[in-house]
Amino acid sequence: MKIAIPIAENKLCTHFGHCETFYFFNVNMDTQEITGKEILEAPPHEPGLLPRLLSEKGVNVVIAGGMGAKAQDLFNQRGIKVVVGVNPAVGSPENIVKTYLSGSLQAGTNPCDH
Repeated sequence: MKIAIPIAENKLCTHFGHCETFYFFNVNMDTQEITGKEILEAPPHEPGLLPRLLSEKGVNVVIAGGMGAKAQDLFNQRGIKVVVGVNPAVGSPENIVKTYLSGSLQAGTNPCDH
């Protein structure tokens, strides 16, 4: 499984489309361990680009602070699960992934209303 996390200022980005980088984590679902990590500089914001790009990268899950409804629909159409409303205070990207894998990641209110 591959999980993508949008990052800005070295923490989880609260607005998905305006992140600086993406952290991609390969995870072993049987052992719930991170088996690899890749960092990709985010391309300039362009509606519809990121769902296609992340799908081409083999992403299965996107964990974000906030994301617009249209982007969520585009991810869902590509079979990518979206988790929004995650508080950046959860910690490092690695900690976010570990918390997700353990089933204890809390998703709250989506701060994006578009």
